[in-house]
Amino acid sequence: MSDQEKPENLSEKSAPESAGADVYDSSKIQKLEGLEGVRKRPDMYIGDTNERGLHHCVFEIVDNSIDEALAGHCSQITVSIHNDGSCSVEDDGRGIPVDIHPKYKIPALELVMTNLHAGGKFGKGAYQVSGGLHGVGAKCVNAVSEWFEVEVRREGKVHKMEFSRGITTSKMKVIGDTKRTGTRIAFFPDPEIFLTTREFKAELLAKRLRELAFLNPGIKIRFVDERNNRQDDYFFEDGIAEYVAYLNENKSVIHADPISFHGEAPTPNPDLDANIVVDIALQYNDSYNDQIYAYANSIHNIEGGTHLSGFRTALTRVINNYAKQNNLIKDKDPNLSGDDTREGLTAVISVKVPEPRFEGQTKTKLSNGEVDGIVQKITGEELKYYFETNPQVAKKLIDKCLHAARAREAARKARETVRKGALSGGGLPGKLADCSSRDPEVSELYIVEGDSAGGSAKQGRDRATQAILPLRGKLLNVEKARLDKVLGNNEIRALITAVGTGIGDHEGDGAFNIEKARYHKIIIMTDADVDGAHIRTLLLTFLFRQMKGLIEAGYVYIAQPPLYKIKRKRREQYIDNDAQLNRILLELGTEDVNLVRLRDNADLTGENIDHVVEILSRLEMIGRGVTRYGCNFAEYLDQHDPETQALPRYIVRIRTGNEEKFRFLKDDDERAEFHNEFDLTDTDFTDTILQEVVSDDGIKVQQRISLHEIFESTEMTKLLREIAQAGMDVKQFSASDEPRYHLIENKGDEKKENIIELHSIIELVENIRSLGRRGLQIQRYKGLGEMNPKQLYETTMDPNTRRLLKVDIADAALADGIFTMLMGEDVPSRRAFIEDNALNVSNLDV
Repeated sequence: MSDQEKPENLSEKSAPESAGADVYDSSKIQKLEGLEGVRKRPDMYIGDTNERGLHHCVFEIVDNSIDEALAGHCSQITVSIHNDGSCSVEDDGRGIPVDIHPKYKIPALELVMTNLHAGGKFGKGAYQVSGGLHGVGAKCVNAVSEWFEVEVRREGKVHKMEFSRGITTSKMKVIGDTKRTGTRIAFFPDPEIFLTTREFKAELLAKRLRELAFLNPGIKIRFVDERNNRQDDYFFEDGIAEYVAYLNENKSVIHADPISFHGEAPTPNPDLDANIVVDIALQYNDSYNDQIYAYANSIHNIEGGTHLSGFRTALTRVINNYAKQNNLIKDKDPNLSGDDTREGLTAVISVKVPEPRFEGQTKTKLSNGEVDGIVQKITGEELKYYFETNPQVAKKLIDKCLHAARAREAARKARETVRKGALSGGGLPGKLADCSSRDPEVSELYIVEGDSAGGSAKQGRDRATQAILPLRGKLLNVEKARLDKVLGNNEIRALITAVGTGIGDHEGDGAFNIEKARYHKIIIMTDADVDGAHIRTLLLTFLFRQMKGLIEAGYVYIAQPPLYKIKRKRREQYIDNDAQLNRILLELGTEDVNLVRLRDNADLTGENIDHVVEILSRLEMIGRGVTRYGCNFAEYLDQHDPETQALPRYIVRIRTGNEEKFRFLKDDDERAEFHNEFDLTDTDFTDTILQEVVSDDGIKVQQRISLHEIFESTEMTKLLREIAQAGMDVKQFSASDEPRYHLIENKGDEKKENIIELHSIIELVENIRSLGRRGLQIQRYKGLGEMNPKQLYETTMDPNTRRLLKVDIADAALADGIFTMLMGEDVPSRRAFIEDNALNVSNLDV
C-alpha cells in the first residue's frame, strides 16, 4: 500500500466504525436474568468474597431459621461443616412452602430460591419480626454456590430441589415420607467467587451460633464440625442475662447478678399491629474497659445505632440523677461523663423491631429513629426502679463511676504530658528507625522484640517503606493498670508516639484518631518461643484496649517467621507451618521416582506423579466423611459409576445382631426404592430404624438400619475424574492380591533402584510421604536472632515472600475474655486454661 492510499482507506473505514462505537442506544442496556446480578456483584449482597462474605453465607441461612424461631415455629437448629468444606443448616420449623404460587405458577420453594426480592418477610403475615428484610439472603447464597440443595419436610412429604450457581438443576420432587417438618439447606461455596478462601473457621461460626442461642432463649442450636469431630450444643433459658454472665466469666464483678429488664412499646406506624420489644442486661466489673453489644432482631449491629445511643443516654442520665438526689456526689462536682458511667460495664441490648432499617445489607447499624426514645424510656424507668430497690448496689456502681472520673482527669494530664513531650522533644522516639516514605498507605512499622533482632531488622529492611521500633524487655501489662500508669511506661510512650494516632475512646486532645496513623501496616515481630508469645500477647492487649481502632481498620499484623528450615542434599527451604511441611514431604517423595501401571507398563514421572499425589491426598482427607460411619473407604470408592465416576450419595448401615454390612444408594430414587424394599414407608426416613428379624439360623435378632447422606460425594466425584484424566486406573480401589503398580526409586540405577509394590492406588500417598522423610534434615527456628539480616528480610520482611497474619476482632467477646483471663487477676481461670490446653501444645519451648 502506497502512502497516497492510506488516508483514503482510513477515511472510508474509520467513519462508520467510530460512529457505531460511540452510539449509546438500547443495545448497550443489559438486563441480568435471575441471580446473574448477584454473581456479577457479590460484594453488594454478602459483604465481600473473602472470609467475611464466606461466613456471611452461613449466617444468612441460619438467620432464616432464627426467624422461624422468632415466629414460634422452630426449637432446634443444626449447623454442620462437612469434610469437603460444604455446609448444611437444618431446622425443625414449618418448612418453606412448596405449593404452586397462585401468580407465578411455580412452586414457592423455587420462587424464593431463584428470584431476588421474593420472600415471606415483606408483609407481616408470616413473620411479625425478622432479620431478613430484602428477600435476598438464601438466594444469594444459592447464586454463589457451586451446588446448593434444599430439602423441605412439610405435609408428610420430603421435597427436594437442586441448584448450581443459582440455576435450577433438578426441579422440585418428592423423595420420601416424613413425620416431621422443617428445612435443610446444604451448599458448597463456589471457587469462581471465593478465590482466596473457602475454608470455614469453626470459631467464627461457633461465636455467632452461641450468640444466637443467648439472644433467643429456649432455642437449641447444635454446631457440628466433621473435620475434627467437634460438636457443641448451645441452649440458654435465661437469655441475655446468661450472655452478660458469660462475658464477665473471668472478671471480678461488682454485683453478683446481672441487672436485666424487659419492655415493650407500640410502633409509631399505625398500620402495624406490633410492638417494639426491648431486652437489656448489664453488669459491672472492676476492669477499666466496657463491652456493650447491640442487637436488632438477633443481628449484631457492630456500629451500634439508635438502640445503643438510647441506652447510653439513659444510663448516664439515671446514674447522675440518682447520685445527686442521694448526695453521693456534691452539687459543685461535675456531672459524671458517659465514659465514667461505662467504665467496667458489660451490657447486651437486644431489640425486636417489626420493620427495622439498617445501613446496608450486612446490617451493621440500626437507623430506626423511634427506637432511641423507646430504649431511653424503658432503660430510664427500669434502672431508676432498680437503684431505688437496691441502694447498696447503686452506691457501689456510683463509687466505681467516681473513681473513673478521677482517673479520667489523671489520664488527661498524662496524655497531655505525652503529647507535649512528642511536640517539644523532636516528635519521634530516638529508638525508632523510621522509613523515608511519608505516605501511610505504603509505610510499615515493625515492632521488634529486643535490640538484637531490631539490629538485624534495621540492616535487612527496605528503608523506603519499612520502619523498625525495637522494644526492650517486657511491656507493661495494661490489663492490670489504669491509663495514667500505662502512659508513664517508656516503651508504651514510644509506641504511641511512633504510631501517631493517640489512644483511648474519649474526646478531645490526644484522643484516638485513625486518620493520624503514620503507618497502615503495624507488624508485631517476635520470637517463636514462650517469651516471644508473651510479648506478643502484651502488645495485642495494649492495642485491643487502647488502640482498638487500628485492629478494626485492619492495620495490625503478626509476622510469621518460618517455623522450619529443611535441608536435603543441596536443597534448602524455609517452611512456615506443619501443613506446608506435609506438602513438601509429598513433593520430595516424588523426586527421582517413577510410577508404573503394571497392566500395560504405562510410566508416570515428575509433574504427573506430583499431580496425582496431590489429588489423592485431598481425596484421603475428604474421605473421612465416609469412614466416620465405619465404612471402608476403598469399598465406597469402588461403587463409583464407571462412565461418570459419580459416587453414591447415601450409605445405609445395616447391623443385624453382631454382623454389619453397608448398602450404597447413588441418588434419591435409589433411596426411595430402598425404603420400599424394607417396607419403611411408615417411618421417618431421618430416623435410625430398629426392628426384629429372623437370622439364617432361625433366631430372632435386632436389626438397626441407619441412612447417612455423604455430602462430600460431589467433591470426591470431581477428584476421581481428575485422577482418571491424569492416566490412573480408577476401576478398582480395593487392594488386590497381585500388585497393580510399581513405585520405583532411581529407575535404571542398578545399585540404587528400589521397587515398592502397590496393591491399590490409595497406598501411593503414604509411601510417597515415607520417601520424602528419608534423608531430610529439619531445623526449627525459635529466635529471630538465629537469622542474619538477609535471611530475616527474605523470610519475614520481603513483601513478595513473607507471610503476615492479619489481626481482626471477629469475636470481640471471646477476645476480651481471653485477654482478661490470660492477663488479668483471675489466677484459677488461667491455671484451668493452661491445664485444659497443655496436651494441645506443639513445639513447646522449655
